[in-house]
Amino acid sequence: MADLGWAALPADRPLVMGILNVTPDSFSDGGAHADPAAAIAAGRAMLAAGADLIDIGGESTRPGAEPVAPADETARIQPVISALAAAGAVIAADTRNAATMAAALDAGARIINDVSGLRHDPAAAALLAARRCPVILMHSRGTPKTMSAHAHYDDLLAEIVAELIDLRNRALTAGIAAAHIALDPGFGLAKTGGQNIRLLQGLARIVALGHPVLIGVSRKQFIGQFAGGAQPRDRLPGSLAAGLFALGQGARILRVHDVPATVQAVRLWHELTNHQPGCAETP
Repeated sequence: MADLGWAALPADRPLVMGILNVTPDSFSDGGAHADPAAAIAAGRAMLAAGADLIDIGGESTRPGAEPVAPADETARIQPVISALAAAGAVIAADTRNAATMAAALDAGARIINDVSGLRHDPAAAALLAARRCPVILMHSRGTPKTMSAHAHYDDLLAEIVAELIDLRNRALTAGIAAAHIALDPGFGLAKTGGQNIRLLQGLARIVALGHPVLIGVSRKQFIGQFAGGAQPRDRLPGSLAAGLFALGQGARILRVHDVPATVQAVRLWHELTNHQPGCAETP
């Protein structure tokens, strides 16, 4: 039986989180899963392909995105969470709003993934502490609408590490257990393409903070900038390369659009890096 760690998920191998945007305006697949039936079918396919957990969001957090009212956000995600949780999926709700968090947890979500690091809604941290809910704290600056104007750093890695420590300490002060905290350095959020590359290269400094590190590089613009792929759907090879590099730096969770390809790549990466030569039994 696998050792269990953060969020009672396996701790002895990398995890793959499937992205399920129930929005009309996601940067990569906006509108494809806006219908609940389509979203549920897509989530079931991710589960069948080997996703360890599914991240469901009803508000786009792409740079420049407009905010969504919590009631509208909840209406988008609640039926999808209920159906997929009933099918056995481990669900993370991707939201900044405490009211949406509460509704998502009531519907069967087990994890909250907050792009604001629990800074957006003053009620969020106390809610998650009371619910003893695992949480992903993401580094970002500003809001989705304004974050692109905040990509200015004197020392990129030192500042991101310090800001993640501050988010972590705020969560601890609010009563969230250290064992319930995972960190996300926030690729593409208040960061330029070159900054994303340097952040990926220095990821071990964030891993050293002692919490599981989630990486969301799938189909991001910087991949197209440095490796080609004008459209987000053309960036799978670069997404896999960046994700496997992150695992090599100690990341634990890859948040991805392309679940089947990522699951296959991660399984082979894990086999190659965790078994001694000559141990394989199948030719």
